[in-house]
Amino acid sequence: MHDLHVVDLSRLQFALTALYHYLFVPLTLGLSFLLAAMETVYVTTGKEIYKRIAQFWSKLFLINFALGVATGLTMEFEFGTNWSFYSSFVGDIFGAPLAIEGLMAFFMEATFVGLMTFGWTRLRPGQHLAVTYLVALGSNLSALWILIANSFMQMPHGAHFNPTTMRMELSSFTDLIFSPDAQAKFVHTSIAGYVTAAVFVAGISAWYLLKRRHVDLARRSFRMAVLFGVLATAGVITLGDALGFVGAQAQPTKLAAMEGLWKTEQAPMPFNLVAFPSQQEQANHGAFQVPYVLSLLVTHSLTGSVPGFDQLEREATTRIRDGIPAVAALQTLSARPGDADALAQFRAHQKDLGYGFLVQRYAPDVSKATGAQIATAARDAIPQVAPVFWSFRVMVVLGLAMLAYFVLAVIYTMRNRVERKRWFLKLCKYG
Repeated sequence: MHDLHVVDLSRLQFALTALYHYLFVPLTLGLSFLLAAMETVYVTTGKEIYKRIAQFWSKLFLINFALGVATGLTMEFEFGTNWSFYSSFVGDIFGAPLAIEGLMAFFMEATFVGLMTFGWTRLRPGQHLAVTYLVALGSNLSALWILIANSFMQMPHGAHFNPTTMRMELSSFTDLIFSPDAQAKFVHTSIAGYVTAAVFVAGISAWYLLKRRHVDLARRSFRMAVLFGVLATAGVITLGDALGFVGAQAQPTKLAAMEGLWKTEQAPMPFNLVAFPSQQEQANHGAFQVPYVLSLLVTHSLTGSVPGFDQLEREATTRIRDGIPAVAALQTLSARPGDADALAQFRAHQKDLGYGFLVQRYAPDVSKATGAQIATAARDAIPQVAPVFWSFRVMVVLGLAMLAYFVLAVIYTMRNRVERKRWFLKLCKYG
């Protein structure tokens, strides 16, 4: 029980750190490019108002940049303290992109942030603009390496498990970088940061417009932010579909939970627009379905089918049985590393090693696991469906709502009517 409390506290601490870290990082990702766009207008037009705009938002960028660094450093230490075994187990792979992020992207970004901050009177406009673009590039390169590390946990590429050292080892740096999940996740997450920055700038600008303070600065900032935001939101929605397509191949149980698929159905499959999943009954109540849509969304065809939990549970049962010899062989190798028979047995079943570990919760000696214990372990492969199902729908609704918000904001600002729409400015303030 004591160990369980330690694990729970470690998870809570890491979750709180990640929560605050992720408030600041996407904002700086998007705000850096928005700053570059504002300064580009200043350099090309020569209008001082855009210089003032860029200088104003760069101050807010610096505040959030500093907070992102502070929370990010805390997370780095937590990897080695709260999750020391994990860091040791995957350190060869997980540590490489994190090290590159610090040595290349973060140091680059931090260096040019200093030049951007103190170089307004020391650099020519074109030189300062180049520095601002390099800050934006450094910010997004940081995101790239972090998301490569994250994607390895979702879709392992470029590594193999060594039964002699009992650790994961990097086998192909190229495969690690060009993992389909990493590339899709990087673009989707970066553009989501641009949406965050657009909402941030539009909200503060709306506050100034409501107070009738710095009106010219706020009006122009609002216009640039919502134009930036409408393009970014459309990109997030489009690339979210691409990320879902990639993720469906690697994590079919997550997809089944998102769609509430308890039973595999024939194509074309309907989409559960609204449903109330019951984990105990393994069924949906009050489902409202849209015909054909799920096959189109997930497989991009009317003939594609998506496995439900009935099929996934059967597959998990088979893979647990195939993984048990790998776990047993690994236990032998931990005691006798040179055992050739155990090594051959491990290599024959290693692709199902993770499934074999599922039954260890119910049968410490996996070689003696009963059919009932294996069946129970296979059910553990099914996540809690209702939270995943509804959080996905909330995400989609919020994405479409943000697109509608930015489209309406663009219409109002391009017609020079936004200042008369005080109800809309109040909405923007709380966005």
